[in-house]
Amino acid sequence: MIKEDKEKFNRNTSAHKSTSADLYKQPEYIAAIDIGTTKIVAAVGTVSSTGKVEILGMADIPSRGVKRGMVLNIEETASAIKEAVQLVEKESKISLEEVYVGIAGQHIRSFKNSTFKNIQSTDGEIKQEDVDELTQDMYNSAIENGEEIIHVIPQVYIVDNDKYVKRPVGMFGKRLEGNFHIVVGEQIAAKYINKSIERAGLKVRGLILEPLASSSAVITDDEKEVGIAMVDIGGGTTDIAIFHDGIVRHTAVVPFGGDVITKDIKNACSILERDAEKLKIENGMAIGEAAPENEIVAVPGISGREPRTFHVRFLSRIIQARMEEIIDFINYELENSGYFDKLGAGIKVTGGGALLKYLKQLLSYKTSLDVHVAFPDMCLNNEDSKANSPAFSTSIGLLLRGYRLEQEQRLEAERIKQIQDLKNANKKEEIVEEDEQEEYDNEETNNSFNSWVGKFFKKIEDRGHKM
Repeated sequence: MIKEDKEKFNRNTSAHKSTSADLYKQPEYIAAIDIGTTKIVAAVGTVSSTGKVEILGMADIPSRGVKRGMVLNIEETASAIKEAVQLVEKESKISLEEVYVGIAGQHIRSFKNSTFKNIQSTDGEIKQEDVDELTQDMYNSAIENGEEIIHVIPQVYIVDNDKYVKRPVGMFGKRLEGNFHIVVGEQIAAKYINKSIERAGLKVRGLILEPLASSSAVITDDEKEVGIAMVDIGGGTTDIAIFHDGIVRHTAVVPFGGDVITKDIKNACSILERDAEKLKIENGMAIGEAAPENEIVAVPGISGREPRTFHVRFLSRIIQARMEEIIDFINYELENSGYFDKLGAGIKVTGGGALLKYLKQLLSYKTSLDVHVAFPDMCLNNEDSKANSPAFSTSIGLLLRGYRLEQEQRLEAERIKQIQDLKNANKKEEIVEEDEQEEYDNEETNNSFNSWVGKFFKKIEDRGHKM
């Protein structure tokens, strides 16, 4: 594997290896940046052993230089990141250096791939190194020019004829096969994110797919086991992650989010975008017929003109039309995943768009699935904090997944150290055995020499007696 691929593997996979145990030092806190289309969130916190996040500082500001989840203007985005980070540093009294960053956008795609290897150990036991080798091999999968692999997610393993193995380490067999879910994105998108973070005076500790981050904050292990779809409706994109049997089965990014609804209202009513956003948040509904028939809302006039009025039902019908289009995309991804009929826990919808009134009912009607609006309260130490909102699920999830990656890297470093210590101990034992053998051989040589000398002088003595 080339150096670049190894670096990606170390940074992005669950193996998250370190070449030496002595090089790894787990940070005291986790920091994250969520670069969204409508807002940029900076957060820093700690995570307890029970998975509870303690927010030490969090700030969100209007996004700049980002469209549909992709950085387009590095300078503007870096300036916004810097502004958010300064607010967080002031609140937490912590100077941020390295951060986990979310990546999304319409350039994200995923596919399935598999590989295998023959087990070389004398007793046929499968070791962690064998599993890691399969994962590393997936980073050499054929992808389009200009793309890079972001995540390699194990699905299931096959040991000889034993299928559907989740944890093959410790089993015995001659052949190990692995099936993987591979997430790829455009190199230029990742490059722009890295440059924006670096220009803001920070370093990227790892890139994390945003649907996976959001899922970490709002979905339980039981829901992942039974089968569930996480739908995160953000400003520029709608992120989807599907789980079944405790494993990520499908990920997708729909290139539409809440901002396209805002633009629809702006164009239909000929008003300012900020007024359209306010109407959507305060008065909008996902089902037009649910809005009061005669309720009217006013919008300030432009440049001293008279205020304009609109029927709430009219606004809600605009919203419903666009939401139904987004839900059609969601339905397509659910069916395309092959797990539509296995979603026993239905759908959890999160993100800022999840706060739209009657969205839950519309989504349930269009998909025929049970739908819940998800808050990240299950993983927050303080459920009353500002962070307990669907709008911050991705940010909280980035902290959680960052923490888990750090834990995995620490465990991997400890495993490598144990192997090194065992090798050193074996080497010392071999040296001791060689020294003992050499001492024994020298003693035998001396004994043989002394015996020969004794026999030599005895012969001389015998000859003297005969004479």
